[in-house]
Amino acid sequence: MIRNIVFDIGWVFVHLNSEPFLQFLRAHEVEAPDLNSVLTRVVLQEHECGRLTGQQLLERFAQLASRPMDPAEAYAAWVGMFELQPAMVALAQRLSERYRVYLLSNIGDLHWAHLSREYGLHRIGHGALPSFLAGVMKPEAAIYAEAERRFELEPAVTVFVDDRPENVRAARGRGWQAIEHTSHASTVSALRALGVAC
Repeated sequence: MIRNIVFDIGWVFVHLNSEPFLQFLRAHEVEAPDLNSVLTRVVLQEHECGRLTGQQLLERFAQLASRPMDPAEAYAAWVGMFELQPAMVALAQRLSERYRVYLLSNIGDLHWAHLSREYGLHRIGHGALPSFLAGVMKPEAAIYAEAERRFELEPAVTVFVDDRPENVRAARGRGWQAIEHTSHASTVSALRALGVAC
């Protein structure tokens, strides 16, 4: 019987529209064909593992630019890419009344603070473990182990909801149940198949 439900954030509670951020970068003469290519150049993983502060990340974006970049405008563009998914937030809030609900996400300090302030995601459920605090990212086993320790999770009665197949596989490797999230309806169906009352 499932007792714990752990949710990812990106592409679960929020979708990302990166085009305005990319347009901001291009306006400052940054080569930005797509988001992943830019994030690889600034080594986003260092930020999401907590080894690079948000301010330092913004400085790395500025270093890519041929035109001077206003830090406040860069910050606004970086945090302005989220689109809330109210149905998923409501689902997690309902589930938290009957189950232990937690968040486990690869995320840096700027995005975490913004999502907490604007959407109150830090108030969902019973705890959160952002990767920048854990010092390690999914799909590394250590972040799941830290979630188990911090939240006293028993793997066999824990289900993880994440949009990335490699993160789902890693959770299953720890003995968790796991669902690859593609939509609200598909995740509800998968949770019900595990006996979760949605």
